[in-house]
Amino acid sequence: MKNKSYIGISFIVLIFGIWAVPKIVARFQKSDLVEIGPVPHFELTDQDGKKISDKDYLGKVYVVEFFFSTCPSICPIMNQSMLKLQDEYYGNPQFGLASITIDPVHDTPQVLKAHAEELGAKHYNWHFLTGDKEYTFNLAQKGFNLYAGENSKVAGGFEHSGQFALVDKDGNIRSRKDAYGNPITYYDGLEEAGVKAIKEDIKKLLAE
Repeated sequence: MKNKSYIGISFIVLIFGIWAVPKIVARFQKSDLVEIGPVPHFELTDQDGKKISDKDYLGKVYVVEFFFSTCPSICPIMNQSMLKLQDEYYGNPQFGLASITIDPVHDTPQVLKAHAEELGAKHYNWHFLTGDKEYTFNLAQKGFNLYAGENSKVAGGFEHSGQFALVDKDGNIRSRKDAYGNPITYYDGLEEAGVKAIKEDIKKLLAE
């Protein structure tokens, strides 16, 4: 009787193993998202006066935007898109957001803290970051290859990209491919389709 019980338990363990192993392996496999390259190194100051670098985001899937708090055009739309991402993954310690200002003269940590509170930013891994202006422009243009610059002829005095960068847990910029098989590199932070796409791909990276 004892041997029969042992055989029965062994059979159950074997069946569970056959069922579970592929699922466990799949969880740690890379998704179909393209690896664009490593995120550029950065170190900036957040809304609480803390130094935050790309190293602080290791182990997290996060989204990067460039904006400024007094922007009268696309920034409010981008910030609302970031809020949707916050709401989707709120409370997940492996998710984060980085909003980097391109107007650090005005956007001090105190200003960014007030902006974050007014916006409704609550996720503890959402950092509003400021630093030297030239450093920030170089980070945007040469590091991320996203346009940012001053222009006195436009409302607000600054121009910048409305795209989001998606970074995986290992610090690599990732993206999906377009209909022709080419990497899109960045996600549209202004359109619902772009927000939907990045939501789906964040989920993939969190599962890696």
